[in-house]
Amino acid sequence: MENSKDSLEFVKHPFEPVYDSQSRILILGTMPSPESRKDEFYYGHSGNRFWRVLAGIFKTPLPKTKEEKTELLLSNNLALWDVLKSCYIDGAKDSSISNPVVNEFSTILKKAKIERVLCNGKKAFELYNAHCKSQTGIEAVSLLSTSPANRRANIEVLTKAYRDAILG
Repeated sequence: MENSKDSLEFVKHPFEPVYDSQSRILILGTMPSPESRKDEFYYGHSGNRFWRVLAGIFKTPLPKTKEEKTELLLSNNLALWDVLKSCYIDGAKDSSISNPVVNEFSTILKKAKIERVLCNGKKAFELYNAHCKSQTGIEAVSLLSTSPANRRANIEVLTKAYRDAILG
């Protein structure tokens, strides 16, 4: 079913990237979902498997708070952000994204030595390649989405894919 233009909402990215000078791998999504925006942090939907995947890779307890999630990322030299600064979107449906405006990556790239970019989902990868790769000069790796909408991959498949991309 086609998205009605009336169902699209203008969304401006509501929070800052997570990174520090030790970050080496930048993980990018598209835009925070309505649940994440309500939670005021990345991957806040209870069905999203992102935090479970990272906890599995690094053999840590599942982080619950923003502080625990930030610590998990930074202690493993990971940075986290999204490709988009703003867009029109229907809920959390990446396929509905229109009028995308991408984030500016120069601040992160000046402060951190990002060596690898991983995209959480096909749409993040497509948008990164179309609008950001020329800005960063870094090839991206497309990973399966951890979204609850992605029913093709179970937690074991996701964890293996992310482990291979993060740990090499």
